[in-house]
Amino acid sequence: MSAPNSQFDFLQAEWPAVHEAASKAEALVHSDPRAACFYARRALEAAVAWLYKYEAKLKLPYQDNLSALIHEPSFKAVVGQAVFAKARVIQRQGNDAVHSTRPVRQHDALQVVQELFHFGYWLARTYARGAKPEQGRTFDPKLLSSATPASKQTLDQLQQLEARLREKDEKLAELLTGKAELDAELVRLRAEVAEAKKANTATPDSHDYSEAETRDYFIDLLLKEAGWALDQPRDREFEVAGMPNGEGKGFVDYVLWGDDGKPLALIEAKRTKRDPRVGQRQAELYADCLEQQSGQRPVIFYSNGYEHWIWDDTQYPPRRVQGFYKKAELELLIQRRTTRRSLAEARINEAIVERYYQTRAIRRIGEAFEKDKDRKTLVVMATGAGKTRTVIALCDVLMRCNWAKRVLFLADRVALVNQAVNAFKKFLPEASPVNLVTEKEAEGRGFVSTYPTMMGLIDESKDGERRFGPGHFDLVIIDEAHRSVVRNTRRSSITSTRCWSG
Repeated sequence: MSAPNSQFDFLQAEWPAVHEAASKAEALVHSDPRAACFYARRALEAAVAWLYKYEAKLKLPYQDNLSALIHEPSFKAVVGQAVFAKARVIQRQGNDAVHSTRPVRQHDALQVVQELFHFGYWLARTYARGAKPEQGRTFDPKLLSSATPASKQTLDQLQQLEARLREKDEKLAELLTGKAELDAELVRLRAEVAEAKKANTATPDSHDYSEAETRDYFIDLLLKEAGWALDQPRDREFEVAGMPNGEGKGFVDYVLWGDDGKPLALIEAKRTKRDPRVGQRQAELYADCLEQQSGQRPVIFYSNGYEHWIWDDTQYPPRRVQGFYKKAELELLIQRRTTRRSLAEARINEAIVERYYQTRAIRRIGEAFEKDKDRKTLVVMATGAGKTRTVIALCDVLMRCNWAKRVLFLADRVALVNQAVNAFKKFLPEASPVNLVTEKEAEGRGFVSTYPTMMGLIDESKDGERRFGPGHFDLVIIDEAHRSVVRNTRRSSITSTRCWSG
């Protein structure tokens, strides 16, 4: 099914697997958008696997699936911000194509293949040992095939194809960590690649990576993953009055509306090469205008497509987040402005904790959240001092005072997960505790998981909407923080728990 005159021909000599999948994606944009997105992600997987094998600067993450590989900090550093954003678009839309029953639009397939072209251009331009794509080369949508295939590939067929292809893939973890040393041939090839990269990057890259287009598309993609349809004219470029400029009006990039017609949030999008925080003041002015017009102050987001910040300026300072909130989560944020009760005055359940230092820890955490406006705390206790019961009592206080609806308890071992779930069931059964290791689809208010399980679930979506977005949990508890987060390998009789207010 490879396109006869593929625009990815510059990949064929040195990256035949990438070229094959990319050409299939290119050929199917108009006739089978779902399959086009699948093959685009397949091409990205092949390219990323090649990079991890031959680029010595890359370090394997905790897992070798595509999401973990592209989010590894060393990968971001090697490819750069613009190319990383394109990988994220391809990966997310590719996942949606394989795991969502929602129709895949032709527009989305075209966007993904264009992003793949930019990624492939960067790969060849940076690492090719032979001929490289000419400067100024661009992707032309007019050259895409409009031929109709005999039949479109169904979701079930794509899932089966994915499973078969994955069985044949080279296991990076086994290749790169299963040996004490890399074999001599791979060492030699890495040296060749490094020399080619050094020579290729000596000349500045003048390729237009269409960063602004990628930014806008990715913001739209993140919003749709949070359940925002963006199908009304007022959702984008919404005009407001009262801006302190010559005309007295402005246009908000995005407004997220509640069912009552009032604004729940606004998003100010800045250029990709600028720090998104430069949009903070302008976003604040837009919030003033929307509040004056509607009587409700929206939550503020500002983003450059790569970094996203949230600011509920009635409650907390701005902070970075990984995406945007769902409608119900924003409604809850706004409702809490008037319904949250004081943590300092809340009764601590003595049936859960009764020791003075446990009560003192809970009070100090509450003070840090409420008075100091902190979002992170660290509790250090001697082994056996009852830190699990302490955080369960904390969860109880936060839930009763309407500070937390859902909490997440993370541990680094399944045994600790089981222990924590049993403790929640015993002391806080009304939280409907869920063990995500064994009950991945269950719903409740208290969730307990290992890190790998949670990382896998974060990437999952149903019909294009993520279950665990950045606003899902109000409190995240890291058990054994000294070992789990800091990776401290020394023995210690002190254990710690880290709490994040969401």
